[in-house]
Amino acid sequence: MSTLTTQMTRSFRIVQRFDWRQNIIYVGFVVVFILFAILLGDSGFTSANNLLNIARQTATISIMAVAMTFVIATAEIDLSIGSVAGLSSVVSALAVSSYGLVPGILAGLLVGLVVGAVNGGLVAWLKVPSFLVTLGMLGLIVGVARWITASAPVPIADATFIQIFGGGNVGAIPSLLIWAVVVVAIGAVVMNKTKFGRQVRATGGNTQAAMFTGVNTARIKFYVLLLSGLVAAIAGMLYAGRLQSGRFQWGTGDELSVIAAVILGGTSLFGGRGAIIGSLFGALFIGLVNNGLILAGLEVSQQQVVRGAIIIVAVALSSKKASS
Repeated sequence: MSTLTTQMTRSFRIVQRFDWRQNIIYVGFVVVFILFAILLGDSGFTSANNLLNIARQTATISIMAVAMTFVIATAEIDLSIGSVAGLSSVVSALAVSSYGLVPGILAGLLVGLVVGAVNGGLVAWLKVPSFLVTLGMLGLIVGVARWITASAPVPIADATFIQIFGGGNVGAIPSLLIWAVVVVAIGAVVMNKTKFGRQVRATGGNTQAAMFTGVNTARIKFYVLLLSGLVAAIAGMLYAGRLQSGRFQWGTGDELSVIAAVILGGTSLFGGRGAIIGSLFGALFIGLVNNGLILAGLEVSQQQVVRGAIIIVAVALSSKKASS
């Protein structure tokens, strides 16, 4: 009896020591996947095609979540990330159609760099709150994208652009997934294994302490917002390549899904912690839920209710992490 009691005590201590808040996304992902596999198995949820579709649908969110992880880890936020993707998609589509492949790619990237530099400069050196800067930038960018296209789609006929940016395959693997894997891998290495990653976390954890140790916190904040703009531009070109057109709507509303993925993945909304792999699983979790709701036959309004609830839970979890 005493042996059984000892084993139960040890098991209870292990459960107590387990960081549930930090790892909830992995537990939640497994639980939701098993639940949907049981309830929606007859609807094809576990089919290879459907699982590949989930990965493909969440690839651009995963890519943007990597950049957002760096931004939020510095205790800042970028609400313009989805709209930058939309503007990049239309600018690259227009440039590819008029000037060719390479100028089109460069034009798309330039959009992200310019927006990221403006956001970063205003936040880092003029000390304007990132929420206000990027909220204003969101509206400005959507307006510009609609203006230069007259709200019409810009078709892309360049086969190479489509092949590179999400519309083709490398062997049997969609190029969109290769982009996601590469970006996530690079982001994880930079965040966890480099001086820059340590400085990002230090900046968000305690800005004053980081400055006393020699970290140029203003420059770090500028760089992460510049990175966010660049990665958003890549995501926009991936939208354009996969859907073979540039539209101002591409990326609209993605900022909420991206932020939710990052917070669900274990990154603190208040800075100091960044979990790239967690952000990937957060994006996959959201894609999993969206797919399951569609297969379950829920209406769009009902799906929006569930997605809104996920965002609220994500913010609540982050608040608990900050207070613990």
